[in-house]
Amino acid sequence: MSRIILITGGQRSGKSTKAEEMALALADHPVYVATAHVWDDEFRERVRRHQERRGEQWTNIEEERHLSRHDLTGRVVVVDCVTLWLTNFFFANDANVDKSLAEAQAEFDTFTRHDATYIFVTNEIGLGGVSDNALQRKFTDLQGWMNQYIAARADEVLLMVCGLAIKIK
Repeated sequence: MSRIILITGGQRSGKSTKAEEMALALADHPVYVATAHVWDDEFRERVRRHQERRGEQWTNIEEERHLSRHDLTGRVVVVDCVTLWLTNFFFANDANVDKSLAEAQAEFDTFTRHDATYIFVTNEIGLGGVSDNALQRKFTDLQGWMNQYIAARADEVLLMVCGLAIKIK
């Protein structure tokens, strides 16, 4: 039976570190699914630091959209992160929120159908007020709806604040 954990919070709140700690407590050799599209050198360096911190006990998979290509049955899997994953759908669909949400939900359902422990990392980007940028508002809506979708299916939801985990569900 699969188990889904969602870890949410703001930027630099400790989400990824918490997800990695949880995964290592559950498995000697967890899987890390990186969803980021590397846009520039600064982001490439950020990815490098994450990989260095994880070490050799991790199986690393880079997958920008199609998580279900990977059968991770029986494994403990960290998906980092939902926000970057959604960004890939959003831009592939010319910022069409409905189409992006439907595709992401279908992909999530197919991926999590396998018997595994999934730890999803996401950002709570809607806490900072309403943007004056229309594209950002559309993405914030997409992110909020997908976070709700995952949280409704999750067995556990944690909110990270200042490196501290607050159990929501």
